[in-house]
Amino acid sequence: MTATAALAEHLASTLGLQNLQHIYWNQSSPVLYEQALNRSEGKISEDGVFVAYTGSFTGRAPNDKFTVDDVGTHDNVWWGKVNKSLSEEQFDRLLAEALQFLEGKEVFVQDLLAGASTADELPVRIITQYAWHALFSRNMFIRPDDLGRTLEVTDPKFTVIHVPDMQADPAVHGTHSSTFVLLNLTRGLILIGGTHYAGEIKKSIFSVLNYLLPQRGIMSMHASANVGKDGDVAILFGLSGTGKTTLSADPNRALIGDDEHGWSDHGVFNLEGGCYAKVINLSPEQEPLIYKTTQTFGTVLENVVMDQVTRKLKLDDNSITENTRASYPITQIPGALYPGKAGHPKHIIMLTCDAFGVLPPISKLTTEQAMYHFISGYTAKVAGTEKGVTEPSATFSTCFGAPFMALHPSVYAGLLGKKINEHGVSCWLVNTGWSGGGYGVGKRMNIHHTRSMVNAALNGELNEVETRTDPIFGLNIPVSCPDVPAEVLDPSSTWADKAAYQDKATQLAMSFHQNFTQYSDGVAEEILAAAPLAGRS
Repeated sequence: MTATAALAEHLASTLGLQNLQHIYWNQSSPVLYEQALNRSEGKISEDGVFVAYTGSFTGRAPNDKFTVDDVGTHDNVWWGKVNKSLSEEQFDRLLAEALQFLEGKEVFVQDLLAGASTADELPVRIITQYAWHALFSRNMFIRPDDLGRTLEVTDPKFTVIHVPDMQADPAVHGTHSSTFVLLNLTRGLILIGGTHYAGEIKKSIFSVLNYLLPQRGIMSMHASANVGKDGDVAILFGLSGTGKTTLSADPNRALIGDDEHGWSDHGVFNLEGGCYAKVINLSPEQEPLIYKTTQTFGTVLENVVMDQVTRKLKLDDNSITENTRASYPITQIPGALYPGKAGHPKHIIMLTCDAFGVLPPISKLTTEQAMYHFISGYTAKVAGTEKGVTEPSATFSTCFGAPFMALHPSVYAGLLGKKINEHGVSCWLVNTGWSGGGYGVGKRMNIHHTRSMVNAALNGELNEVETRTDPIFGLNIPVSCPDVPAEVLDPSSTWADKAAYQDKATQLAMSFHQNFTQYSDGVAEEILAAAPLAGRS
């Protein structure tokens, strides 16, 4: 029996997936490129990069994500708006129809690894209709063949069944819409359908790891990480658009990973083998390392506009979406660690994009403040980035990744606080948003200033610098920083209208208080005391 025949037999006996026209198993990236082109799944840019278009869905569909509520998950999962429940019967009905949908079709199967720590890795199997989604998966996870390993047919512990062309019927299946992202954590199965947006594949596995790892004492993090020449590891938490990927890709530090990590008793490790960077308005001057990936074979671009004659990319064109993306193996970043793992962090940087222009560009956090801001997970939505958003609005996403957190936030916060104290980690809050006024009045923080502040923090140049306490947020702000004008460090001094600054800053402080009420019952007093000074009861 051939290896592919053995796989077909295994899929039929364990999943009921049978009568497939053909299985393309663990094809290499060049072969998947050819397959995707031959099947007219996308186009090629002038530099030979594969460009895919995902139709009506150009981002995740959080309202369409459900987790199966069963004996194994009922008392563990943080049920609510983020983790909406689905019955076992509803899941089984959609699974049966997905398997039937795939009968007679060609499928692409990739067996990959999530987690660069061998002791903590999760072998995963991606089954998809499309070659380009298989290529995306191969980019994003760790490729066993790169490590000289071959996974056995029975090795994968989680299987993603990806059927983007299949539509659900909410009246029949109990879904929110025709799109579905269903996690069965007990049976190790994920069903994704009704959307071609590839990010659902990567984030569904991240959600699984956010369920499994903390229950083994491992902190799972929506964060990037890098390491300096002396082995000093830095973790950068941040939501989309805060600069997490950009700031972690530093030519003077080795990239561990750009988005998802675990922190075990042995150190930090990447959960992935690739990067998934936003590329709207990407420039070679400000982000040279990421820009280069948009011209490199192996990259998959999502929803990037091209000139249809010259095939030249238009990275500043948002006519399809603001959420244009590049998926590429992390090995495209010079000096990146692959598989990405290193020691315990020396610094944690929490990134926020404050579109109101009132948070300081950098401030030193106590452990209690770090836990407060971690649980808060503040950033701001900016006009134009989402349909219907016409002015900045405060957004709080707990643990800097609420849509992917399967357990209660106190679980992750407890692990973070424990590890910060165990390893004496320095914590910083960095605002990459606006200065001199809010969105539409002020300007976006200069990326070179932000890099200088981050580098100064990581290099220890701010350790002995005098700080002052912000009277509204209670944050400790350095009064000087190499290569950064002193006035930039004080947000109030950059505003022409001081009264307007005071009003807006107080308004944001009150938003912090209001948001935190949902967590106050399960949080220690010292963390509650780390809230902004303005508006305290």
